[in-house]
Amino acid sequence: QVQLVESGGGLVQAGGSLRLSCVASGSIFSINDMGWYRQAPGKQRELVAVIRSGGGTVYADSVKGRFTISRDNAKNTVYLQMNNLKPEDTAVYYCNIKFRSTPLAPSMYDWWGQGTQVTVSS
Repeated sequence: QVQLVESGGGLVQAGGSLRLSCVASGSIFSINDMGWYRQAPGKQRELVAVIRSGGGTVYADSVKGRFTISRDNAKNTVYLQMNNLKPEDTAVYYCNIKFRSTPLAPSMYDWWGQGTQVTVSS
């Protein structure tokens, strides 16, 4: 069994900052991608940022220059530093990992956290 525990969401005024954290635990041998997605009311879930095992990153255009994703492999933890938040960043933010449970596993599992609410007031 694998668990993803997210923290750091909350209510902040426009222009403010928040830092999300997601800790992965359980039957994990290695983690490839670690990422954050978000879903606003009435909208589809969308990619916010992802960080590869080698450190490469991908960001949604809407957050480039404002958000920074990072990871601590020793702690199986991924972070999302969100600066200059805007009301349109309001959403439930979900942590996602792609991992292998054993060294010889032929494929990776795709696992999601429960989500943490981020609300940005204008």
